[in-house]
Amino acid sequence: MVRRSDLPALVLFAEVTARGSFRGAARALGLSPSAVSHAITGLEDALGVRLLARTTRSLAPTEAGRRLLERLRPALGEIEEAVDAALAEQGRISGLLRLTVSYSVAETVLVPLALGFMEAYPDAVVEIVADDGFVDIVADGFDAGIRFDDGLEQDMVAVRFGGAQRAAVVAAPAYLARRGRPLTPDDLAGHACIGRRFPSGRLYRWEFERDGAECIVDVSGALVLNDSRLMLQAVLGGAGIAYLMEPFVAAHVAEGRLVRLLEDWCPAFSGYCLYYPSRKQMRPVLRAFLDYCAREAATFGAATEAPLR
Repeated sequence: MVRRSDLPALVLFAEVTARGSFRGAARALGLSPSAVSHAITGLEDALGVRLLARTTRSLAPTEAGRRLLERLRPALGEIEEAVDAALAEQGRISGLLRLTVSYSVAETVLVPLALGFMEAYPDAVVEIVADDGFVDIVADGFDAGIRFDDGLEQDMVAVRFGGAQRAAVVAAPAYLARRGRPLTPDDLAGHACIGRRFPSGRLYRWEFERDGAECIVDVSGALVLNDSRLMLQAVLGGAGIAYLMEPFVAAHVAEGRLVRLLEDWCPAFSGYCLYYPSRKQMRPVLRAFLDYCAREAATFGAATEAPLR
């Protein structure tokens, strides 16, 4: 039988499953791994069921553990929201803000923005999980995400984030010296283009537009990667031509390590959206983050508009 005194152990259980290890949960909560392990063992003894399947290399919830988590996470979320609201009434913004974002926006926009937010709200904790694939922010326990607006669920509130964006087709000078410079998207057929595979398994088709005419090119090449950072390394090394976001390569272009190609075929577009579940009551830490983004829009190009939906 579980008692009210077992609530701390339930919190530890949720944290262990979220972090994937006793050590990770202990580090996040400022405890020793042995204390976390002992608490989970005591909880399992009280319930009379095994909650975690442990091996020397992995840890995962059992079927009973998964069923408990399904009920436990919403309840713990409500407790956290109640505590956050009570602190907010005293003028204190605290609690964990979890954000899922693409690698490029994390590096170029969100990390600098988060540092400023944490300085303004020292009781807040920001966790940024970089992943170029879409995730279910409700099921995975995120407060908000930042992605392009295509593919967002209809029950999400979406706000423009990061200002207008632009793609950049780039190559290293050494590559262009060997292979020449493409002048139109059609010329890419004769070049080594670095492919991009999304987590869904789909290969990205390069998108262009000029004078209102759209052009989509199925590029080919000997190298396919799934990460913008790896693509940047490859194009800097002369492996071929890459299609990346402009802020990600701007410094390398400015310093001559990369050359912009087909620039007149890459117009600006609306860019990223910060999205979050539509709820009657928003967590104070998320509300504070949205307000902070709006205040810092001139510096970071962050959230500047009313919700799109």
